[in-house]
Amino acid sequence: MSIFIDENSKVIVQGITGSEGTKHTAKMLKSGTNIVGGVNARKAGQTVTIEGKELTVFGTVEEAMKETGADVSVIFVPPKFAKDAVIEAIDAEIGLAVVITEGIPVHDSAYFWAHAGAKGNQTRIIGPNCPGIISPGKSNVGIIPSDIAPVPGKIGLVSKSGTLTYQMMYELREIGFSTAIGIGGDPVIGTTHIDAL
Repeated sequence: MSIFIDENSKVIVQGITGSEGTKHTAKMLKSGTNIVGGVNARKAGQTVTIEGKELTVFGTVEEAMKETGADVSVIFVPPKFAKDAVIEAIDAEIGLAVVITEGIPVHDSAYFWAHAGAKGNQTRIIGPNCPGIISPGKSNVGIIPSDIAPVPGKIGLVSKSGTLTYQMMYELREIGFSTAIGIGGDPVIGTTHIDAL
C-alpha cells in the first residue's frame, strides 16, 4: 500500500530550470517518476530536455495542471521565493505539494500553512525542509535516493530526519518499503507524523 503518491501520480517541478531542480528531476525520472512538466514564470513556454524527456516549462501551477493533469508539485525554489511558490500551488488546488527547500523563514511556513487551511486544505503539504516521499517501484518525489531501497515491500516509514530516513531505508532494504515520507525537521510543517500514520 502506498500513500499520497503512486505510479499514476503526475508530477510537476516548481523550479525545474534551477540547478537543484534540474539535477533532482533527472534522478526522479531515472527512478520512474511520471514528471509531466515544470514551472518557472520567467521561462514560460520554453522546454527542457532531461534524461531524454522533453518537458514544457509553464508560467503557473494552474496552467501546468490544466495542460498536463498534474496532481503533485515538488518545489525546488530558493527560500526567499518559496512562500510565493507554495501559495501558488495552494491557490491552484493541486492535491499534493512537496516542499524540499531548506531555510524557509518560519513566518513564511506558518503563513502558507495557514493559507492552506483557509482554502479548505485542498492541498496537502509535505515539508518544508524535507527529502520528500517515495513509493519504491512507483514514484519518487523529492531527493530520496531510489537505489538505497529499490525493493517494494510492506514497511511504511515516517521521519523528520532526511539522513535517518535514508539510513533506515538502507538497513531494511531487503524487506522493502511501501512508502517512506520525510516530513521535514522545521518547526512548522504541513504533514505531521500523526497525519501520515
